[in-house]
Amino acid sequence: PLPAASPPEPARGAAREERGGGLAAPPGREDRPGWQPPAPSQPQPAAPAPQRQQQPREEEEEDANSYDSDEGTTLGALEFSLLYDQDNSSLHCTLIKAKGLKPMDSNGLADPYVKLHLLPGASKSNKLRTKTLRNTRNPVWNETLVYHGITDEDMQRKTLRISVCDEDKFGHNEFIGETRVALKKLKANQKKNFNICLERVIPVDRGGDVEERGKILVSLMYSTQQGGLIVGIVRCVHLAAMDANGYSDPFVKLWLKPDMGKKAKHKTQIKKKTLNPEFNEEFFYDIKHSDLAKKSLDISVWDYDIGKSNDYIGGCQLGITAKGERLKHWYECLKNKDKKIERWHTLQNENHVASD
Repeated sequence: PLPAASPPEPARGAAREERGGGLAAPPGREDRPGWQPPAPSQPQPAAPAPQRQQQPREEEEEDANSYDSDEGTTLGALEFSLLYDQDNSSLHCTLIKAKGLKPMDSNGLADPYVKLHLLPGASKSNKLRTKTLRNTRNPVWNETLVYHGITDEDMQRKTLRISVCDEDKFGHNEFIGETRVALKKLKANQKKNFNICLERVIPVDRGGDVEERGKILVSLMYSTQQGGLIVGIVRCVHLAAMDANGYSDPFVKLWLKPDMGKKAKHKTQIKKKTLNPEFNEEFFYDIKHSDLAKKSLDISVWDYDIGKSNDYIGGCQLGITAKGERLKHWYECLKNKDKKIERWHTLQNENHVASD
């Protein structure tokens, strides 16, 4: 099913320039050692390439569908849908099927799977993939992959890269083609269907990768019955990898300050070899409600290392001196006693003293 057509806006030229001139830019080859330019392909009667007019005509797909030539159609077409669930801070990507994929194996077929990647951000933690289907150029996956911890801010600035690859048992998996969707094109809580022709690799701007430390889901509640603050560390997503294996062994430390003495600090269990740990732990601070306004809660995420000091991944501070969402979360907790309030917070790379 295709979205209803709407009149295109005169932004097409700008979108194309922004992407580095469409296919004219030299494609990045980091994924594909030994890449050869595709030979001119013969028309395949079994799986005709989709007609150009089948594509969505909306301006919203222009940046994904601008071609400098019709060569893109020889790679195949991909059908998928995207849904941003605003209440649950999640992005659902349903990979439906592909048609007429470029043959990759000696038998004239392919073993295709789809890989998702949120840009900017280069860590393993934000890559998702479907299962592999064997010996087909017309795979039907009907598989939904979900990103958690996606905020309105992410939707404004991130792009979803969707790559179709061929799994090779003996060597390097081969890239077939990709498309990209700027997430700001999606409306919250409205599913959007896409049916697009795959392109070859578009060079990736890796400029924004450095700041990506991950996010943490925290709950706060002031309990009048227990006379204190209950802090919940629910989970983290997209943590920066600290170990050579491309993962981390994360744990979270809490520090309520100032002037709380020995009772000020708590820490979670360590989760082994993961960049998306689920903790679901709660910690209690015995403190009067009237004193909370003068405190701030320092939350830091660490990578556990045996025999040497732990690596700092990132952190955030909630409290009256904080800004934006971090201040708002603290304020809502103070204002709404006995109500658990959950919020996602972006981890900052602020230098911390070595963890104990």
